[in-house]
Amino acid sequence: MALNEEMELRDLFEIIRKRLGLIVLITLISLSISAVVSFFLLDEVYETSTTLMVGKTQNSQTNTIEYNDILANQKLVNTYSEIAKSDRVLDKVIEKLQLELKPSDLRKKITVASVKETEIIRITVEDTDPGFATDLANAIAEVFMKEVVDIMKLDNVQVIDVAKVPEEPVKPKPLLNIAIAGVLGLMLGLGLVFLIEYLDNTIKMSEDIERYLELPVLGVIPMYEEQ
Repeated sequence: MALNEEMELRDLFEIIRKRLGLIVLITLISLSISAVVSFFLLDEVYETSTTLMVGKTQNSQTNTIEYNDILANQKLVNTYSEIAKSDRVLDKVIEKLQLELKPSDLRKKITVASVKETEIIRITVEDTDPGFATDLANAIAEVFMKEVVDIMKLDNVQVIDVAKVPEEPVKPKPLLNIAIAGVLGLMLGLGLVFLIEYLDNTIKMSEDIERYLELPVLGVIPMYEEQ
């Protein structure tokens, strides 16, 4: 028989009240572990971005903007995003910054995506060193623009905003982590006390005899404390 079928709401509150200390202890332990990990063990991660615009070629003679040109540029954004993350670009970034990393290592630090449905590409870099993240983002943008000219034979990418050194880390978020840990600790505590109660088959009260054995209680022997 399921636990929810056996117990009434007041029984659930009684179980929580009886083992409230255990629930509070588990919640506090969870909060403490989260606080220690968030404040002392996790490295601070900084994020910075540079944005690029895919538009008319530098040698274009016309100043008008056609709707079809915009659609074509929006489609190019997806192609350009993949080029920016390619080994060809990242190898030259590594060489430019004299890094002892592999393209796969850099790729884990960067995110290249279009800004909604526009002709803008955002290159975002995350790293524990804010200065390195900034240098890396700007280097990727610079190398990428040169490689686009070689690969696509188009000179139609311009920098809108260069990456700037971030002042505040984006990770970790101690307060959020602690709040989540508190909720999880509370849920774990509640789950544990209900599991303990469910596995406990001992008879504690006369009502348990009627409930579990379906037998009437003929009499109760009261307990007296020794004088």
